[in-house]
Amino acid sequence: MDTLLLHCPSMTKRPCCSSPSNPRVSKLDRMDRLLESFLDLSDSSTLSLDLSFDRLLESRACDSDQNDMIERALRLGSVLLEAGKRSARKRASMHNAVVWALSPDLTIKVFSMLDTQSVCYAAATCSLFQKCAMDPSCYADIDLRTVVPKVNNVVVSTMVQRAGKSLQSLKLGIVPGPTASPGSSQPLVYTIRNSADASGFSWNDKRSRQGKESSILTRSCLNPLGGDNGAPGFLLRRLHLYNIERMDNAALCAALSFCPSLLDLEIVGLHVELRQTLESVSRHCHLIERLFFESSKTGRDDSLKLPTCSDLVNNCPHITSLALRGFKLHDYKARVLVKGFRKLKYMDFSTSYSITGAFLRNLGGSAGGNLLEVLILRDCMHLKELEVARSLTAVIAGDFKLLRHLDISNREGLASEGDWYNRCYNLSNIPVKQLLEERPDFCLLAEFPAEGSFVEIEQMIGSDINSDISLPSPLSSHTSDGSLFISSSESNYSSDQGSGNEDSRDHSFVVYEESSDEVDIMPG
Repeated sequence: MDTLLLHCPSMTKRPCCSSPSNPRVSKLDRMDRLLESFLDLSDSSTLSLDLSFDRLLESRACDSDQNDMIERALRLGSVLLEAGKRSARKRASMHNAVVWALSPDLTIKVFSMLDTQSVCYAAATCSLFQKCAMDPSCYADIDLRTVVPKVNNVVVSTMVQRAGKSLQSLKLGIVPGPTASPGSSQPLVYTIRNSADASGFSWNDKRSRQGKESSILTRSCLNPLGGDNGAPGFLLRRLHLYNIERMDNAALCAALSFCPSLLDLEIVGLHVELRQTLESVSRHCHLIERLFFESSKTGRDDSLKLPTCSDLVNNCPHITSLALRGFKLHDYKARVLVKGFRKLKYMDFSTSYSITGAFLRNLGGSAGGNLLEVLILRDCMHLKELEVARSLTAVIAGDFKLLRHLDISNREGLASEGDWYNRCYNLSNIPVKQLLEERPDFCLLAEFPAEGSFVEIEQMIGSDINSDISLPSPLSSHTSDGSLFISSSESNYSSDQGSGNEDSRDHSFVVYEESSDEVDIMPG
């Protein structure tokens, strides 16, 4: 091998800097010269190198020696390959840093405007972007919602730790897709049953799907909010949680205790109790303005008590939007909530099992409910025709002056006074004409099945069927004069059908460790 080095043209021009007094330098220099001799080989010499390796391999008489030589050749090739890739990345990063038009602070500003997945994709491109994407402001609004379970606790913890005190919003869980909240002033809401896109998604479908694939988010996924003495959760403004099967009361309440600045809480499909959740909100989240809670067990949760309602009203006076969907909520409890919240504008008690509508009596004036703009009582099984008529009469008389949207749609029709087994499938006894004359801008949604086509209520009580909530958009719900939507056709009413609308995009999140040059891709 020394003879080969002496006849290498590049080596004859390179002075020897080794010294017998420094054997380490001599060894490194010899390694450099050896590597340089290999790298100086021309493309035409690669065949000779291949033949030379075969000859050396054949010169080993023992199989174990031949195997050892092959292993060492593979290891050497792998080391050279990785060294070349690492150097290429470093040079590419230096090149990007030179030609990239934006300064690091502006780059970070741009990244902070991107969604979480886009930030992860940007960080995967080069070291320059990776360093910029490590800034806490890039993770102020963490959105790790997916269509299928992919995000685990490690990803959540990594993102929250990066955000630190900059964390403003955290959204986790499994959703069928992004949907708007029709008929409300609410921003984009990811829920199971309140949009045209996802109106066919039923809880029965959800159960069958969950039997085949379980979420990899566990009850401890929110623990990072309490890290660093609660710093990440202290300034959190928005927390949205969807269909995290393993979340329980203790874990959720512990997480809420770290969020005193919370303004917006949305919970869909979690196996947590209404009373305990509202008690925790009342105890820790005094600034909350929007509370959206949809039960995972429609009509079964009867845990809410009057003291809890009173505490929530007294401790959370800033609530303007309240949705308690799918709970066994009685009128006297609903009345305490509506009357107590003096800033309430949006209210949704859809699929509340026990509500009759009596809670609305005398609430349209100064006694509470006078600021109400949107009222949704969709699929409330006990909602009475008489109470609806009384409420609309109060609107005609001048109460509920700001109310502009009322949804009384019901897949079982409205209940008759005195006997809720007798159902009403039209608005013949409700003063709709007078209402539209007094309030031409009023939007009334009253979508019923055709009379005689509804399933016997006794069968529904004894089964595990849960009703879908499908809130049509006010724009598409108006008649030609833009004032009313009434449907008696069952074909127009969303029932328990498969959604067929799952987003097929592959959501994945790339997570980097700052202490390593390598990239760890976390399936997300």
